[in-house]
Amino acid sequence: MSFGFLKHLFGYRRTGLGVVMAAIVGSVAGGVQADDKVTIGTSWYAQAEHGGFYQAKAAGIYKKYGLDVNIKMGGPQVNGLQLLVAGQYDFTMGYPIRNINAVKEGLPVVTVAATFQKDPQGLIAHPQVASLEDVKGHTVLISTSARTTYWPWLKAEYGFTDDQAKPYTFSLGPFLADKELVQQAYISSEPFAAEKGGVKPNIFLFADHGYPPYAATLETRRDLVEEKPDVVRRFVQATLEGWKSYLQDPQRGNALIKKDNPQMTDEQLAFGIEKLKEFGIVTGGDAGEKGIGYMSDERWEKTFDFMVAAGLVDADVDYHKAYTLEFLPQTPVLP
Repeated sequence: MSFGFLKHLFGYRRTGLGVVMAAIVGSVAGGVQADDKVTIGTSWYAQAEHGGFYQAKAAGIYKKYGLDVNIKMGGPQVNGLQLLVAGQYDFTMGYPIRNINAVKEGLPVVTVAATFQKDPQGLIAHPQVASLEDVKGHTVLISTSARTTYWPWLKAEYGFTDDQAKPYTFSLGPFLADKELVQQAYISSEPFAAEKGGVKPNIFLFADHGYPPYAATLETRRDLVEEKPDVVRRFVQATLEGWKSYLQDPQRGNALIKKDNPQMTDEQLAFGIEKLKEFGIVTGGDAGEKGIGYMSDERWEKTFDFMVAAGLVDADVDYHKAYTLEFLPQTPVLP
């Protein structure tokens, strides 16, 4: 918008309107710009596992970095990867295994940070099942997606067999009714429902037993990385600061979470945050010294090697295209 255009449109008079327009012209000439609009798609309905995004928005951290961020909730019928590729999202919460498979399919997506150092995925079992080794022989309720993520790892590392696996319908009813059942769980979610149902389960977090992928990665399109690298860099920085702020004092983020998801309770949010901290999901591993969101070539290589060994991807796939380390903060966002 030029000074000449504004004069032509409104007339340059020293009237009340002219004074207002002079102020607008001064702002434009001074370099004041609208915040860059960014849309992030989450992995599910708003919950503690998305707290960093909501905190960054509610606490004005995105605004501080010149970003106008719209958070779109995921859900059972939402395909975040599809919406990202279609340009409806600028970022989505990704997963390295999915990202590597996307590269195999020729999709232009790339991971720029990992907000979770550990995948929160695991199993819950009744108290008499004391270890992952003890799960062998029990029926395990798993989702369809598990068969192309952690189930091959459990088979290779712990001798699980396909005849143990039965469909998980996302209801804890069967688990609560049958003490012999074991089921998949996000450690910050399903254990809460189990305790409400009268069972304090044992929790087996796969990441604490060697399962290699990061989780809750920031996934974007390659065109955004190439054409708007500054937007990507600012979004990564602000999101990681949002996670640090959320874990310190989640009040503002939680208020926005409950606004998006009125079914979410303070009790469940508190439980989720407690588990994120207890298991070091955000701040554990390398994050303690190298910052929240950190990723390494070595960790991506381990994930790829697991996928190849499990027959989930061919060895000739160039997995390096699935991620980049260039947007990690030069000054780490330490917990």
